[in-house]
Amino acid sequence: MGKTNALNDNDLKEFVELQAGFADSDKSWSVEIEEIDQANFDLSVKNPSKKEEALLRDPQKIMEEITALDAESAEILTGIREMVWAGI
Repeated sequence: MGKTNALNDNDLKEFVELQAGFADSDKSWSVEIEEIDQANFDLSVKNPSKKEEALLRDPQKIMEEITALDAESAEILTGIREMVWAGI
């Protein structure tokens, strides 16, 4: 949504349908007033009914990526040393 992509009736269709019965969905939910932090009224978008998925990467892939980055760093460092020794 923005200047070049205006909000339209279709964007609000689900909201209007759910609002009629105060229903919850994956994209909208209700929170009890007692659950809201009265000190800062934090209304962050955190759906309490949706479990957060932890994206776990394969340890082997992480190690391979680290090895590749280390090799790239070593190659760059070698190039810099050669430039320094050559007096550039």
